[in-house]
Amino acid sequence: MNHQIIADRNTILSIEDLAALRENLHEQRLFRQEQLQQIAGAATNRSQALLDRRAASQLEVRVTLAASAGMVLSDVEAALTRMDQGRYGSCHLCRKPIARERLMIVPQARYCARCQHVREAGR
Repeated sequence: MNHQIIADRNTILSIEDLAALRENLHEQRLFRQEQLQQIAGAATNRSQALLDRRAASQLEVRVTLAASAGMVLSDVEAALTRMDQGRYGSCHLCRKPIARERLMIVPQARYCARCQHVREAGR
């Protein structure tokens, strides 16, 4: 018998779903940590070339990539914390369950699709 964490037809997360989502989040965390290390290594190795205009634009790209990777890493770690605390899968705004399909695509999602849309429209 499958244990269900959230009981709604569109939001049912089984124990197996949660295990797969946790594994996905751990893989994403490792990838982002490695990505940040590689970006930092590239920046260090090319520090003398910063005087060159091309190197400056490459540095800007690396800084942007590092910021993006850092934000995703933070979201992944927050999702793992929510799992550990038993709060995973609930929207931070409306407190309703986040659709299973959404979590399978974006396991670090903090908001249901409706609230995410509202947040993005407000920017």
